[in-house]
Amino acid sequence: MAISVSNVADAEAAETETPLLEDTVDGAIDYQGRPVTRSNHGGWRSASFIIGVEVVERFAYYGIGLNLISYLTGPLGQSTATAAENVNAWSGTASLLPLVGAFVADSFLGRYRTIVIASLLYILGLGLLTLSAVLISPSDCQNTNKITSCSPPQLQVILFFFSLYLVAVAQGGHKPCVQAFGADQFDGKDPGECKAKSSFFNWWYFGLCAGTLASVLILSYIQDNLSWGLGFGIPCVAMAFALVIFLLGTKTYRFSIKGDEKSPFVRIGQVFVEAAKNWRATPPTIAIAEEAEGTLPHQGSQQFRALQVKVFTCMLWRIIQAITEIKLVSLWVRESLERGWMLSKTVKIRRSIDGSWE
Repeated sequence: MAISVSNVADAEAAETETPLLEDTVDGAIDYQGRPVTRSNHGGWRSASFIIGVEVVERFAYYGIGLNLISYLTGPLGQSTATAAENVNAWSGTASLLPLVGAFVADSFLGRYRTIVIASLLYILGLGLLTLSAVLISPSDCQNTNKITSCSPPQLQVILFFFSLYLVAVAQGGHKPCVQAFGADQFDGKDPGECKAKSSFFNWWYFGLCAGTLASVLILSYIQDNLSWGLGFGIPCVAMAFALVIFLLGTKTYRFSIKGDEKSPFVRIGQVFVEAAKNWRATPPTIAIAEEAEGTLPHQGSQQFRALQVKVFTCMLWRIIQAITEIKLVSLWVRESLERGWMLSKTVKIRRSIDGSWE
């Protein structure tokens, strides 16, 4: 009787352990480096934290960017042309920095750490931006012939632009990592999670648009009618709240195991380095040198011809990859320039409509 009870207990233990093994997600670990289970990690529970962070981040970023030219021509007293130039420079920098942020995340920090550090920089930048706005006293401004001229101290102007570009740096680390980290919470090899992953991108984009719309409706009104300090302070508090929410989900996140694949920037660099090394050398010269060193078989052998085909195919594939990635970078740069051009055109239209703009 004791033997049968023991066998039953062992069978029940095996049944309880088997689902745990089947429930493990390949290629993912938790925050402590342990294998993750499908039931306790990732999925919509983790993705909801990430979508919430994205909503707040877009709310904060557009809360600064959409009405920035009004602040520059108002409290800072810049001319319309100078303000448009500064907005274009900041917007272009903020659009290009995600390339650097993605490289840092993929090569060094990882997506989770990059998001946390970027959020802290966001909070610091928005806090300093709020401080610079509060320090500018309304008594420094005088209204003369419908032209608002303000002359804030140079130190405050420096603090403002330092804070502004700190926000751009934070956005550069935040933007490329949040969406990718959210996608990591779903296993593409599982049919159910693969379908949920597609829905995640839809909800992620909906959250992005919701944060932007809230910024336009709420922050623009506060900045124009109440206070610039309050208009910059609300995004700062919101980002601090978003960071807390993001950290609360740490125990539920799936962290992708980093493979041996190199960063796209490293791959592009290797292609150009190899091309520079062999710029003056002809293929026969290289082959003869390597054959003499014993690294290649004899040129007349079948093994050599097969190896030649493999090497050529590999190099051709690397060159195609490098060209494709360079094209993506050029598209990103063109988009940034087009944004700046559209902004300058918008400023000119506003100047033609509003006669008070000089």
